[in-house]
Amino acid sequence: MAVAASASKSAGTTGSIAIIGLLFFIFGFVTWLNGPLISFAKLAFDVSETLAFLIPSAFYISYFCLALPSSWVLRRTGMKKGMALGLFAMAIGALVFGHYTTLRVYPGAVAGVFVIGAGLAILQTAVNPYISILGPIESAAQRIAVMGICNKTAGILAPLLIGTFVMHGMGDLAAEVAGADAVTREALLAGFAARVHTPYMVMAGLLALLAIGIVFSPLPEIRSEDANATATGGAGKRGLLQFPHVWLGALCIFVYVGVEVMAGDAIGIYGQGFNLPLDQTKFFTSFTLGAMLVGYLVGLVAIPRFISQERYLSLSAMLGVVLALGAFLTHGYVSVGFVAALGFANAMMWPAIFPLAIRGLGRLTETGSALLVMGIAGGAVIPQLFAVFKQHHDFQLVFAALVVPCYLYILYYARRGHRVGLD
Repeated sequence: MAVAASASKSAGTTGSIAIIGLLFFIFGFVTWLNGPLISFAKLAFDVSETLAFLIPSAFYISYFCLALPSSWVLRRTGMKKGMALGLFAMAIGALVFGHYTTLRVYPGAVAGVFVIGAGLAILQTAVNPYISILGPIESAAQRIAVMGICNKTAGILAPLLIGTFVMHGMGDLAAEVAGADAVTREALLAGFAARVHTPYMVMAGLLALLAIGIVFSPLPEIRSEDANATATGGAGKRGLLQFPHVWLGALCIFVYVGVEVMAGDAIGIYGQGFNLPLDQTKFFTSFTLGAMLVGYLVGLVAIPRFISQERYLSLSAMLGVVLALGAFLTHGYVSVGFVAALGFANAMMWPAIFPLAIRGLGRLTETGSALLVMGIAGGAVIPQLFAVFKQHHDFQLVFAALVVPCYLYILYYARRGHRVGLD
């Protein structure tokens, strides 16, 4: 009987991991559309590079605005229904983005991206602690690595699909628009913008169907106060202020997501700084995500079998510094290659940081998770600083000056920060 119960529990856990993996695939696909959409928005809406960066900025700032409200919602709905609610919000955002992009109303398109991010804020606030506490917290990085493989596989596909079916011939179109009269120019740009309508309508429909599927799925409800309580997070601590490792972890997530977006979403603009062809730079995000996928596979094998998640995080941070300096000291495709290779260094950072930061929170797990998800706003702030400062300074210098200090802080958190208040 005990063996049968154990097998049933294992099968249930495997099924739950598979369903959560599908969710990670979905929001990986949606998230990593932002990189190509920067170049898309710059041409389709005829806006400056700084304004085009509002696409990822609106997406990531929504996490900061919605993460804590998401934790309150999840307390009422539970994690399972909260995931479905997040998917419905994403479906609405996709409808808004597709509609207003077709009309070439940039504020409306940015609002659609914000709503998509809001849905993802709810989804991430639920699924990250869910997968972390679905099994032992010490091996959470390994489970999150599996989720990362799903996420980044989708991320590789997203730029390739949007580049092929929506942004094809973009370089030639840009040249044609530059030489056209005002009426022809508007007609060309309107036709280009309208290419996103059908893909985003289809995406909205699939997200809504998936939301319904989650409601009726066999995903179990998990009580975080039971699954993630330790002696360290015991009765003597009543609020998050008594867990400094969580606050330091939120800052770590902030700088990590900042460098992840710099390497993933901003790599196309970085490549354009060397005057590389537009029809090539639109695919560069996929190279970064390919490197991340390799990093996840390595982490999946290595953690915790050969190395702890804390030690792997330290090595990843040091590798990030080395690769960032390599990008600064080289030029052209070689420099872009170093930026893409940052994907490998970044791969296992979220899987390591998140479980370290929520360790021992017990009943405060949802609120702590929300605080960490708020840190995703780093993806709005740091790339926007890059877009602004590169207008006045060498873009390679700006890139290095922004990302190297971030990796050094991640190194600190891996070595010491995650233990502050727990020792």
